[in-house]
Amino acid sequence: MAKPNFQFEKRQKELEKKKKKEEKKQRKLEKAEQPAAETEPQPPAEGEAAAAE
Repeated sequence: MAKPNFQFEKRQKELEKKKKKEEKKQRKLEKAEQPAAETEPQPPAEGEAAAAE
């Protein structure tokens, strides 16, 4: 029976965690940039919805 390579498994887990952390960071940055661009269109959209009712 072959011995498990724990160092390889640990390294793979570390790389996966690092990748997920980077993806989360990117999503957070994109989300932070979007509201700044979307804030201007939202008030007229709400006003139009109120006027339609």
